[in-house]
Amino acid sequence: MKDSEIKKLLNAEKACQKKAVNLIASENYVSRDVLEALGSELTNKYAEGYPGKRYYGGNDCVDKIETLCKERAFKLFGLDSADAGAQAGKWKVNVQPLSGSPANLAVFLALVPPGGKIMGMSLTDGGHLTHGQKVSATGKLWTSVHFGVDKKTEMIDYSVLMKQALAERPAIIVAGFTAYPRTVDFKQFREIADACGAILMVDMSHVAGLVAGGVYPSPFPYADVVTTTTHKTLRGPRSALIFSRIDKSQLNTRGVPVPFPDLIDKAVFPGLQGGPHINQIAAVAVALKEASTPTFKKYATQVVKNAKALADELSILGWRVISGGTDSHLVLVDTWMGGASGGVTGGEASDRLEQVGIIVNKNAIPFDTRSPMDPSGIRLGTAAETTRGKKEADFRALARRIDKILRK
Repeated sequence: MKDSEIKKLLNAEKACQKKAVNLIASENYVSRDVLEALGSELTNKYAEGYPGKRYYGGNDCVDKIETLCKERAFKLFGLDSADAGAQAGKWKVNVQPLSGSPANLAVFLALVPPGGKIMGMSLTDGGHLTHGQKVSATGKLWTSVHFGVDKKTEMIDYSVLMKQALAERPAIIVAGFTAYPRTVDFKQFREIADACGAILMVDMSHVAGLVAGGVYPSPFPYADVVTTTTHKTLRGPRSALIFSRIDKSQLNTRGVPVPFPDLIDKAVFPGLQGGPHINQIAAVAVALKEASTPTFKKYATQVVKNAKALADELSILGWRVISGGTDSHLVLVDTWMGGASGGVTGGEASDRLEQVGIIVNKNAIPFDTRSPMDPSGIRLGTAAETTRGKKEADFRALARRIDKILRK
C-alpha cells in the first residue's frame, strides 16, 4: 500500500486485534476467504436493482453471486427457496441490506404505516436501538411501546407480555435483543402476535450463528419476518439479511394484496439504498458456506459451553450475573450493585479491563438507574475468543482474571 498513513493505522489495528482478548459480544474474526471477497474487484461494481432486473449493464457475474448468496442462506437455515415450490418454500430473502439497522428500518418501512405501533424489548432490558427506541429513527417515525423482563427473574414473563400486547395492539412485535442472554420462546411470541393481530418479526442478529449451529431454537417455524446481521456469531462480514414469508401479504393503496417479500424488496431498494455492495454480498456468501459445515456446528456448541463456563465462574467468584446465567454467547454482569467488591460502574470496569488488554463493552442492566454512558454493568461475549480456539477452562481462567482486575 502506497498510503503510508493508512497502512500504519491498519497495521496498528491488526496488532491490537492480535494481542487483545476480545469479549465484545457483537464481534468475531472472519476467515481469510471472507476478507479476500471483501477486498476483491467486486468493489468496483455498481449493480442497482436485483438479479435479472438491474439498471446497469455488465452484471452477469454479480447476478450469479447474489443468487448464490440467497441459495446459501436458505440452505444454512433449513429453508427452501420460494422458487422451488416445496412446502417449506414459503420464504424469500433479501441479501442487500448494508447492516442490521437499515435492515430493521426497511422492514418497518415496508410493513408498518407511518405512526403505526411497534412493540419491542426496552433498551435497558436487552433490546436494540432499532426496535423502536426514541433516539432511533424507528422511534421517531413510528409509535413505540416496549416490554421488559420480570424484576425478580430478569427474564421475559410471557403472560405479562400477552396482557400488554392485547392492551396495546401493536402492528408488529419484535422478538429480538442485543443484551438478553436467555433463550427466546418464539412459539409463545407467535401465540401473542396471533392473539393481538400483529406481525411477528424476529431479529436474530446475535444468535444467528447459534441457530445455524443447532444450539439455539430456530425462529423460522413461527416468524413472519426474520432479520439478522452476519458479523456476530455467524462469523461473516458487516452486512444483514431479511427473510420474509411469501404467503403473508398486505393490501396496497389500490386494495391489491402484495406479498411481504415484494414490499421489503422495494423498501430496501429504492426505498433506503442505491446500489448494493456486491463485495460484501460475496463475503456473506462465503461465510454462509463456512457456517454450513460440521466444523462450524462444533464451534457454535463450544461458544455456548464457553459462555456458561464464564457465567458460572463469575457467579462462584461473587459477581451477580443477570438472570443467573446464559443460554447463548453473551453474559451480562452487574458490576455496580452486584459486584464481589461492589461499586464498580460499567464504564470503570470496561476501562480497567481495556488497560490490560481485555475488551468488553459497558452495558445497561435491567432496571438500570445509571446513565447509558456509565451504566451499571458490562456485556461479555464468547464468540470471538472461541474462534481463536479457547475452551471452558480458558474462560474460567479469564473469569478469575477479570475478578482480580475489578477487585482492585
